[in-house]
Amino acid sequence: MQHLKSLKLTQASSFYSQRLAELTPGFSGADIANICNEAALHAAREGHTSVHTFSFEYAVERVVAGTAKKSRILSKEEQRVVAFHESGHALVGWLLEHTEAVMKVSIAPRTNAALGFAQMLPRDQHLFTTEQLFERMCMALGGRAAEAISFSRVTSGAQDDLKKVTRIAYSMVKQFGMAPGIGPVSFPEAQEGFMGIGRRPFSQGLQQMMDHEAKLLVTKAYRHTEKVLLDNLDKLQALANALLEKEVINYEDIEALIGPPPHGPKKMIPPQRWIDAQREQQASGEEEVAQQPTPQGEEPSWPR
Repeated sequence: MQHLKSLKLTQASSFYSQRLAELTPGFSGADIANICNEAALHAAREGHTSVHTFSFEYAVERVVAGTAKKSRILSKEEQRVVAFHESGHALVGWLLEHTEAVMKVSIAPRTNAALGFAQMLPRDQHLFTTEQLFERMCMALGGRAAEAISFSRVTSGAQDDLKKVTRIAYSMVKQFGMAPGIGPVSFPEAQEGFMGIGRRPFSQGLQQMMDHEAKLLVTKAYRHTEKVLLDNLDKLQALANALLEKEVINYEDIEALIGPPPHGPKKMIPPQRWIDAQREQQASGEEEVAQQPTPQGEEPSWPR
């Protein structure tokens, strides 16, 4: 990556280039530049003379979720709700076959208003099957279902998750031709008509049918999610307790707590492997790669 050339790194740029490419599929050039710049600033704040793996992990997390906001203090009850909510996302993603790898789960409030987050390793994927989209819906519903199961009530914390689920369901029905009751058809977004009134290329009756199909999809996904969690309550409790104790857990922590993913290892780069590789190179006596100085200056503004 050209953005790595301006950094003084602990290892050759090729070592980080492959890993950043896997961690940031779909990111724009500006996002990658932000990550590299923030990694350099983080290394400087920590007193390091070169940028290392921890700084890149921090930078990716900052772009994805914002920085930790220590001034935001949650009540004990809110912490429990957030812990079970995020554990629900992580556990459903861990147990299903077509979901992305969990990199990190945190209940530390962030500057982007999130009270917690489950950071996934996104796939550079452009084609999705019905099963893959369905399980993405299930994972998004994991937080809401975990709240309902654990506290017999739900909160407003799942708002963004529900938006995502609704968007996927309607895309499956109206655009991807994945609803048996509607058939293999694809309709564009509403077109602008006279005085801003949208024109739909289908009847009101068909709209009602599509609404019904989308609702059926969401209901089916929620019930499946609920069953997955109810069948694994001990694992949900273990993850939530670990979050309440540590505030942040990663892939290796989850695997130690509840065992490996049942459908085989998720495609991921465990942070520990970065660290081990770095230690091996240092032990071999290889010199650090001397490149241009770490950029100095004000911290950049980040896309939200």
